[in-house]
Amino acid sequence: MTIRVGTTDDAEDVAALHADSWRTAYAGIVPEGALGDGLAAERRELWAIRLGADYGEPANTPELLVAERAGETVGFAYLVPQPDGRILLDNLHVRPGRTGGGTGALLLRAALAHVVRRHPGADLYLEVLRANTRAVAFYEREGGLRTGAHEGWFPGGFTLPEYEYTWPAPGAGG
Repeated sequence: MTIRVGTTDDAEDVAALHADSWRTAYAGIVPEGALGDGLAAERRELWAIRLGADYGEPANTPELLVAERAGETVGFAYLVPQPDGRILLDNLHVRPGRTGGGTGALLLRAALAHVVRRHPGADLYLEVLRANTRAVAFYEREGGLRTGAHEGWFPGGFTLPEYEYTWPAPGAGG
């Protein structure tokens, strides 16, 4: 498996994987309508915007990491610098049917290494639905520290309880 920096050419594959992952991971957690027919088109639009945008200086530019096996996109992570100096791991998804095989852990480690290289001293954090117990267990196994709990807002106007997990910057005492 290889992990590389994504480009605009990855938008379609990442969008399709993102929609499939949502339908699998969030079934029974988010309202059924959020996983319906419009999800694939919404994800295509989202990734076209994300990967086609000009964010100005490199320090503000989000980065897509793509995991490939035999030419197939099997997972991705999306890192977004935040105004408070932290880096948000906004998405970490593995193709349904390939979860549990180490791809997620490799992507998370690549994301952490990316933060150390590009944003020294920055913490990496993410938000995960509390009801997504498989993901919560994964992040805890991978050393994430639960640093918050709140309601997350989703397109479509609904909110759901989330946890925040943080991986402190090396040497930050975490």
